[in-house]
Amino acid sequence: MKYDFTSILDRNGKDSIAVNPPMEGSRVNFAPVKEGFDLIPMWIADMNFPTVPTIPQAIAERAMHPAYGYFNPRSEYYEEIIHWQKVRNGVEGLTKECIGYENGVLGGVVSALGVICSAGDSVLLHSPTYIGFTGCITNAGYHIVHSPLVLDEDGIWRMDFEDMEKKIRENHIHAAVFCSPHNPCGRVWERWEIEKAMEIYRRNDVYVISDEIWSDLILKGHKHIPTQSVSEDAKNRTIALYAPSKTFNLAGLIGSYHIIYNSWLRDRVEKQSSLCHYNSMNMLSMYALIGAYKPEGEDWVDELCQVLTENVDTAYDFFQKKDGIRLQKPQGTYMLFLDFEGWCKAHDKTMDELICAGHERLAYHSGRKTRKTVPRRIQYPHEPCIAEEQSGRSITQIGKIRLIRKQKECGNVF
Repeated sequence: MKYDFTSILDRNGKDSIAVNPPMEGSRVNFAPVKEGFDLIPMWIADMNFPTVPTIPQAIAERAMHPAYGYFNPRSEYYEEIIHWQKVRNGVEGLTKECIGYENGVLGGVVSALGVICSAGDSVLLHSPTYIGFTGCITNAGYHIVHSPLVLDEDGIWRMDFEDMEKKIRENHIHAAVFCSPHNPCGRVWERWEIEKAMEIYRRNDVYVISDEIWSDLILKGHKHIPTQSVSEDAKNRTIALYAPSKTFNLAGLIGSYHIIYNSWLRDRVEKQSSLCHYNSMNMLSMYALIGAYKPEGEDWVDELCQVLTENVDTAYDFFQKKDGIRLQKPQGTYMLFLDFEGWCKAHDKTMDELICAGHERLAYHSGRKTRKTVPRRIQYPHEPCIAEEQSGRSITQIGKIRLIRKQKECGNVF
């Protein structure tokens, strides 16, 4: 491979909460870590791979100029987004006017809901649900209605279209947050699935906020279909949110963007986003995106997806051999969604007991709906490790496997 995805990147002392989580003043209570071990908070969704070199190069080149005053986004910023969407997602006809800056995808979700919904309105989401959605949507004063994903006879997570329509009508819903690819299940939706979902939304006058932040991290044999691409109605009904942060590990630089073709929606979302007076682009994050979306970034992502596919295969094979643990192989993202219900029953353990069973080096986020979550430690397996428990299941961050397998071995919780 052209790029390095095997060396251990030393991030100690580099302000990363993925390896140096804040201990003092934290809202969560970390249990003591055994001497000689590090605390690794596995709910932090980033990777330990060095990003593509064109990103620090673009940032450093601009940073060398000793003036950082008020600025307007460069035309190159929009041009790179348009090019990236065309070559990666097959998007044609995207123009600068349809692209708008957002500080983050979650902030974009809240701004969009502020346009579509009134206070206290219900919003449709699929469950299992990314905990970030739960926090920001409920904090903004909206009520989440879940439509659970279901496993088909082949063990693939599917939308329950009948349940979706039923929930929409019963709760008078006019806004849905659609996660594509899905976090935490890792489903990469097929075109027919998106078409069917969007037809339900059209029939019931539901606007769609499509979180497509994981759209670059697609595993071998699968393809991302932009929600806005499946029909003209979907194009005008959907607020799509993207960011290079998950793809290139840029979360610390802050910066996402929306694509909105409907001018009525676009004007109102941009107005809503401006009302907090904090939704302003950072100059260096602009250059980070420009560096990321260069041809070198395309090559880097292609290689990254090969690595993630191999890591998923390794993790999947590992857990498949463990009695009582059920999982489905993801098609995108770097998460595994694990069901420990059978394991707990076989070992006469509760999920809380499983979470608390280990120690050593992993901080464990419960994922439960609570204002103050308490990470717990689990014993650290030297194979792919457990990351985040949600409703009796767990998520594994596949992007960390190559780093983890080179670390000091310790006991296996299974």
